[in-house]
Amino acid sequence: MTPFVLPHTLHGGGPHKVIAVHGWLADRSAFDPVLPDLDREAFQYALVDLRGYGAARAEPGAFTTAEGAADVLALADRLGWQRLSLVGHSMGGSVAQRVVAAAPRRVRRLVGVSPVPASGLPLPPPQWELFSAAAHVPENRRTILDLTTGGRRPAAWLDRMVARSLERSEPGAFRAWLDSWAGEDFAGEVTGSAVPALAVTGALDPALNAELTRRTWLRWFAAGQVVELPSAGHYAMDETPLELIRTVEDFLRADGDDGDGGSPGGTDGATAAGDGTAAG
Repeated sequence: MTPFVLPHTLHGGGPHKVIAVHGWLADRSAFDPVLPDLDREAFQYALVDLRGYGAARAEPGAFTTAEGAADVLALADRLGWQRLSLVGHSMGGSVAQRVVAAAPRRVRRLVGVSPVPASGLPLPPPQWELFSAAAHVPENRRTILDLTTGGRRPAAWLDRMVARSLERSEPGAFRAWLDSWAGEDFAGEVTGSAVPALAVTGALDPALNAELTRRTWLRWFAAGQVVELPSAGHYAMDETPLELIRTVEDFLRADGDDGDGGSPGGTDGATAAGDGTAAG
């Protein structure tokens, strides 16, 4: 497993450094709906593309959450961020928890947005068939999006999300990531963690809901919290962006520590390696 520097964009120039990791059905553009209203004076966000997605679509790899965590830490090293917070959506939440397991002293705060548990997410056979075939069946991706947002979102949004997912993910990598985030159990590596950890769930998400998250997240993280957004499903960035920003940033700024141990300066929308692809 050889880490490389994930393609990324930097937003803001604040002293509190944050790496945000996307989920299974999108690249870093998953966070586009929240970008206009982030606090760029308090925070500097690095939005990344995991291997197999976006600008890293053709990058080879094992496509596991452990490899993703190593890549996140390699990026933090490249940026000079000795201490940082993490935001991870769904599968990205699993990657973020892996970072805590690997380097707990470097993590200021952890946020999972509808995070996959560190214990994995075993799927019954019909659901496994739906998810595993989604790598090559666009309609399956649409069904997953619809189910996990409570069947309440417009058809045009579902179609747009599917089109983005197909454009910005490599099918083989997409399928391999499923085996990792759904099937791997590393809960023992984070149990008892003292890292302050917030899980944000959506009331319309039937799977990664508040009940499941309280049974897992709160058992593992000694300083864990769970907040449920009543009008969101699995994609709070799209469904309730302002509520999500307020919930996440209030949590991130709660430690009151403005230092991260050194980092290069950044500007709103600054891009690594010109075209969004950092050298690896």
